[in-house]
Formats: sequence, structure tokens, C-alpha cells
Amino acid sequence: MNEEQRAGSDFSGAAACPVKKGVQQIMLGRVCKNHDTTLDALRRIKAAGYDYIELNDFMVQKSSLIVKLLTSFGGMSIGNSGNHDWHRLISESGMLVSSLNSNLGAVENDPAAIAELAKSFGTDVVVITGMYRFDYSDNTEVEKLAERLNCAGKALKGQGIKLLYHNHNSELQKVRYGVTAYDVLIEKTVPEYVNFELDTYWMTDGGADVYAIIDKLGSRLRFWHINDRGNREKGPYMTPILKENPTELGYGNMNLEGISCAVKKCGIEAVILETHMNWIQNDPVKSAEVSAEFIKTHF
Repeated sequence: MNEEQRAGSDFSGAAACPVKKGVQQIMLGRVCKNHDTTLDALRRIKAAGYDYIELNDFMVQKSSLIVKLLTSFGGMSIGNSGNHDWHRLISESGMLVSSLNSNLGAVENDPAAIAELAKSFGTDVVVITGMYRFDYSDNTEVEKLAERLNCAGKALKGQGIKLLYHNHNSELQKVRYGVTAYDVLIEKTVPEYVNFELDTYWMTDGGADVYAIIDKLGSRLRFWHINDRGNREKGPYMTPILKENPTELGYGNMNLEGISCAVKKCGIEAVILETHMNWIQNDPVKSAEVSAEFIKTHF
């Protein structure tokens, strides 16, 4: 990290504040049947020790059929969430909003509208998730993406909003020998406009050295998406090879204790739980309650 990068981050002083503990809204999609079921889930989440929720713009507003199908096929149904009054739900549950997830195209099209939506929920952080149908193995395209992120971050900063980029595992594609797309995004984005929400589950899934990535991000690592990876099946086993899936925190094989220490040294603002499927008792809220023990212990 060069000196400009070290000096440019717009999150100064964050390390002195308590780490926000939250959940990603996508976890709750299947229980968002109506106002009452959603409110009950939020209240259980808060009682478990999470004060924050990371919202998605496609879940707090009416979504297109294609979005509903894509999330459903990915194992993360958004249910009827877009039909609910999320401002009312947040108020009645006593939860706070850590951030708003959006997409790069929406920010580019109307940064003021995205900023206004985020502010309406009391947050000044917008997160852009990894790009769909994008070639992360093409160095030129990834450099263009970095510049688009810089422009989007600059536009949002003008609206009083900070921009974070959230990874999956595609960012580990090599654009040239020894260099990943994620390396390029870190090097080519300007900390004044773009910082990072690191998902260590997907980096581990891709076989990366998570600690090296954390060290490279340094103070630019602002939010941590936490999940565990392992297997809860009970034996006997048909073969000695088990498929690894998301698990509740502390029930998988990731060194979450070590990663927790590493990200806290970066001065992260928030740790956000996001499990994708394979919930204990097939209940995402119960899963979050079980995972809360780890988060309360380490944060």
C-alpha cells in the first residue's frame, strides 16, 4: 500500500468506535412472508446480540421477477421482502442499518437516488457487490471496473456517502501471472472514494491466503462479512470425503479466531454475518442465534 493509499481513506477514527455487529438482510428472505413474520425475525436477531442489519436495495423496494428468480436459484430467496415497509420494520424492531447494498449500474445511473435511499435508513455506507456476467480474468476489463468504482465512489462522496466493494471468489481469477483481479482492484482504486467489505468465506472458498489479503487491504478493510465453512453431518459416512458448506460460526474449519484478530487490527467498523444456506434446523434466524455466541465472544 503506497502513502497516498494510507492517507486517503475516508474512514478516519473508525478504529476508536465499537465494532458494529450485524446480519445481512438476504439471510432473512425466506422468513419475510409478511410484516409480522419479518418483525419477529428482526426482534429475535436483535435479542441474539446483533444491533445492525445490512440492507439490500432490491429487498427494500419492489423487485423484478428476474431478481427474484436469480436469488432463488442461488439458494437465497428474497421472499416477499420488497412488499414490506422496511422503515417501519427497522423502527419497530429497534435495529439500526449498517449499510445499503446496491449495484454499480444503479449508482452510476443515479447516485443521488441511491444516496437518498441509504440516508433514509440512517446509514452513510453503500456497498457494491461483485459484478454479474463480468470477465474477472481480463486485466483491461478489471482496470476499467476499478475506474468505474472510483467514479461511483466520487459521486457518492459528493452526496455524503462512502462506497465499499464486496467480493465473492471470482476476484481471485488471475489477470496475469501471480496477479488476481482483486489485486488490481485494490491497487487501482483510490481510498478516498473506494474501500472494501471483505468476505473471507469466498476468499477461503477460492483457496486464497486470507491473511495476505487482509494485510494488503490494511485500513481500507472497513467491513468484514463473516461465515464459517465445514460440515455438520453425523456419521457413518459413505466415503471419507465430505462436501464443505456454510456452517454456523465456530462449527466449521475456518480459523475465525485468527481472522478476527487480524481484521480488528485494521480497525474495522462492522462485522456482518451472512450465511447462504445449510442453516441449522433449516432456520436462518436460529442459525444467526447460534452464530451470535462467536460474535459476542470475539467482538
